[in-house]
Amino acid sequence: MAKRYKGDNRVRFFIGDIRDKDRLYRALDGVDYVIHAAATKIVPTAEYNPFECVKTNVIGAMNLIDACIDKGIKRVVALSTDKASSPVNLYGATKLTSDKLFVAGNAYSGEHATRFSIVRYGNVMGSRGSVIPYFLSLKDSGEIPITDARMTRFMITLGQGVEIVWKAMEDMQGGEIYVKKIPSMKMTDVAYAIAPDAKQVTIGILPGEKLHEQMISTEDSFHTYDYGDYYKILPAIYSSSTDACRIKNGKKVPEGFSYASDNNAEWMGVDSLRSWVGKNREKLGLN
Repeated sequence: MAKRYKGDNRVRFFIGDIRDKDRLYRALDGVDYVIHAAATKIVPTAEYNPFECVKTNVIGAMNLIDACIDKGIKRVVALSTDKASSPVNLYGATKLTSDKLFVAGNAYSGEHATRFSIVRYGNVMGSRGSVIPYFLSLKDSGEIPITDARMTRFMITLGQGVEIVWKAMEDMQGGEIYVKKIPSMKMTDVAYAIAPDAKQVTIGILPGEKLHEQMISTEDSFHTYDYGDYYKILPAIYSSSTDACRIKNGKKVPEGFSYASDNNAEWMGVDSLRSWVGKNREKLGLN
């Protein structure tokens, strides 16, 4: 990015740490809008390094909330994860805590104009550390490890992730969680799409790993509205059940509704994934 935007005075590049509040204050000088993407994201890494995960994902979130309020930032969108919904691992627990902090940040800001909202989605297709590049690196080895043959995952492209972030930025009143509707896929199908001739070897679920991803829990259903191509979870700590500014044209989901990768109405097939890989060969490091 630094090379691509060299000489563009709209862009500044900083190195720093989300744990360093003073550095955040400097980085936010003259800024109006913030997208918060910094996190320790790998589940096993968080399980074995819990103190470090908490420092980044929780303390870092608190630092950013304080800095944004003090620097007069107008709107903040924090990126969350499916693992924050009914968490079973430390990473999910820290991201749920982060989500709660950003929701409460709207009340914490008091008379300041800063507003906070959240976008929730799973791993972006082809992103660093995700399963597609991993399977691609093993496709010629003859074996692909599968933790559990029943496992399903949501599939979201980078473009779809950016799209829902922009939607949140323009629509937010403060405290909402935006969830993009995206297809699911069985991990066995992902492996077959990438390496059809490789043997799939079951290795067992990894520490902290879920069998299926969940974006919206049944407990969230009391505050969730459907907007066609996305859902919006309204903040339970505010009187949002009658808040027309937040609800707008949304349709209340049924009580007990949940949005998970195994009960999804939309599924991605093997051919669709192969087509996506073919169109993104350069980004995936393929010849």
